[in-house]
Amino acid sequence: MGSHDHHGHHHHDHAGHGHDHGHNHGPGHAHVHAPANFGTAFAIGISLNTALVVAEAIYGYIGNSTALLADAGHNLSDVLGLVVAWCASIAARRAPSGRFTYGFRASTILAALANAVFLLVATGAIGWEAILRLREPEPVAGVTVMVVAGIGILINGFTAMLFARGRKDDINIEGAYLHMAADAAVSLGVVISAALIIWTGWLWLDPVTSLVICATILWSTTSLLRGSIDMSMAAAPKGTDIAAIKIFLLERPGVSGIHDLHVWPISTTETALTCHLVMPTGAGDAFLMETAQMLRASFRIGHTTLQIETHPDNGCALAPDDVV
Repeated sequence: MGSHDHHGHHHHDHAGHGHDHGHNHGPGHAHVHAPANFGTAFAIGISLNTALVVAEAIYGYIGNSTALLADAGHNLSDVLGLVVAWCASIAARRAPSGRFTYGFRASTILAALANAVFLLVATGAIGWEAILRLREPEPVAGVTVMVVAGIGILINGFTAMLFARGRKDDINIEGAYLHMAADAAVSLGVVISAALIIWTGWLWLDPVTSLVICATILWSTTSLLRGSIDMSMAAAPKGTDIAAIKIFLLERPGVSGIHDLHVWPISTTETALTCHLVMPTGAGDAFLMETAQMLRASFRIGHTTLQIETHPDNGCALAPDDVV
């Protein structure tokens, strides 16, 4: 009987797993295919922006413009960011193996974190150079700077559009999108600054623009940094209503109490949940499958593990609220 029971359970579990997979490709369709479509976006974005960085660095140096060099630095950090985000989106599709029981899905979180750090480092270097320039301004080749930065607006605007579609679902794609959109705005600032220098001859506008660019980068990086640090700390993804999940679980038929509820991100797009449910009458597979299904539909949780305990004072070591 015991072995039969086990076999039955195992069989169900298998069916459940198959179902889980099938379902994941349902609403998760965007996620499964996102990296494929975005593969092209990443490839185009990386090549166009690399070309732009080279052009801006060369002409920034020739034209003696820290603003253009700042823009090049900004774009370079984005190229690195795009490379990292692309690698992560590929890694997220690899099957789990060995010690990496979640596969490499969490690399998307590390990528978002690395992105933010890249940006901060680039900003520091550019800001320093601009401050030195403020003390002794140097002549700037305005027309050259305008043309190159103008091309920058077009390239960045186009790349941002490539990522606009997926930014709601994935902090990684959002990171790529934000960088590109900010880049277009920054290039516009460089064009305006160069035009004003030609018109007024105020050389200090160039390093000032450079510092404004640095401030822009810092401002756009803080939310990315905070979000990726939260995820690294296994904080429930933004928009996850823990209180509502508690109420939902307590209201399931037969549940008299819950404890040890945890919700955390497996990657930038997938969420897991574990919880102990006290159910005096016990629960069958149907209850488990249905609960997991409902959690996916209502709370976008794709990976649910529930432990059923039939006796409220069974001495579960994880029952107290202050125990993790």
